[in-house]
Amino acid sequence: MFTGIVTDIGTIAQLDQQGDLRARISTHYDTAGIDLGASIASDGVCLTVIELGTDWYDVQISAETVSKTNIAAWSIGKRVNLERALKVGDELGGHIVSGHVDGVAEVVELHDEGDSTRVTLRAPKALARFIAPKGSVALNGTSLTVNDVRGCDFGINFIPHTKEVTTWGEVKLGDQVNLEIDTLARYVARLHEAG
Repeated sequence: MFTGIVTDIGTIAQLDQQGDLRARISTHYDTAGIDLGASIASDGVCLTVIELGTDWYDVQISAETVSKTNIAAWSIGKRVNLERALKVGDELGGHIVSGHVDGVAEVVELHDEGDSTRVTLRAPKALARFIAPKGSVALNGTSLTVNDVRGCDFGINFIPHTKEVTTWGEVKLGDQVNLEIDTLARYVARLHEAG
């Protein structure tokens, strides 16, 4: 489990297709404190550490995960939002995030509002019904509050701090973004359907 509070920005250092995709991610984390088998959310995708170096870790990514996320577009040098898994007693600063991406949203509009940046994203139709104004979503592993919803489009406001400590300061039109809907929204919708 994660909170959607990004704690490092990693860089894709190597990509190797060996049946599954293997990625090496450079990090500022103290890798001496990371165990093999640990979970680290990388742009919101919960990935398992399979090898460690002094300032990097490797993960193995299945074809299923690649097909459901924006990982197919990863390239050497790409920066990714990182978050280590929650430990008992950690502060829950964002919202409960599983690291199981539901789909990919597209950035369709962006403009500055004061010092902040308003970003409009388009969710897949099957997921749009789970997104509500003032609800939570995780986008590329970042816990965010939804400002407004219009059909499949929804708006997020990024304050300067968020743009500085995540990769959201680099956002551009057409970006494909990992989207995880709020678990509570999923259960509420399911209860409503059961009715």
